[in-house]
Amino acid sequence: MKQAQEALAKGDTAAAEALFGKALEQGKAQAAASNEKAAQAAYQLGQLAYERIDYAKAYAYYQEAAKLEPDNPTYLNMAGELAWKIGRYAQAQPFLEKSLAIREKALGAEHPDVAASLNNLALLYHAQGQYRKAEPLYQRALAIKEKALGLDHPDVAKSLNNLAALYDTQGQYGKAEPLYQRALTIVEKALGPEHPHVAASLNNLAALYDAQGQYGKAEPLYERALQILKKALPSDHPNLAQLMENYSALLAKLNRDPEETSDH
Repeated sequence: MKQAQEALAKGDTAAAEALFGKALEQGKAQAAASNEKAAQAAYQLGQLAYERIDYAKAYAYYQEAAKLEPDNPTYLNMAGELAWKIGRYAQAQPFLEKSLAIREKALGAEHPDVAASLNNLALLYHAQGQYRKAEPLYQRALAIKEKALGLDHPDVAKSLNNLAALYDTQGQYGKAEPLYQRALTIVEKALGPEHPHVAASLNNLAALYDAQGQYGKAEPLYERALQILKKALPSDHPNLAQLMENYSALLAKLNRDPEETSDH
């Protein structure tokens, strides 16, 4: 900058212009590098808050990362996901839509990262009751994962559960059931019969039967899920408490003692 000012003072406008231009580019490069580092730090702080299940703080950090680097699809996707998780749907949508558009352009329409963006946008539409918008996005995410990861990958099971839940929400139990069953088969094979994800799949299927009044089908699934989570989770874990509540409610419908949930 000093050289440019000296050239200008001497009346050498051509040299001054070139030197000012160089200084401008250097300044932009330094600012970009500074923004990149700050965005990375904000993202990592967001990850730590996410792991603590402090979603409001995580959202604030992811939002800051996305502001510093507005074309980074990972930052945009996480900002959108966390905005959705804390119920800020209007704020979530532009983050998720932009992340999806950037990933599709940069990675191609069938990349697993595109599936992640599709899934988060579908979850947002699902939460808002926009089921017709959510369904094709869930279906496309599932197809991408099946092609990229194989039919029996645990991430495929996640997409199956999401699509099944969409049908379940709408009372389309006939569509939901085979998806839940396939997801259960995948996680049992991939993770083993005692994994908490197996319990989650058992609970999904049990709740489906429960909602239809098929209590005889639901009861052994709830019971098996409960035994898995009792071994895998601390006694005060919210997932275990929710499952015990589901199972107790079912036993009450069967005119059986809800205390059976703690007898096994």
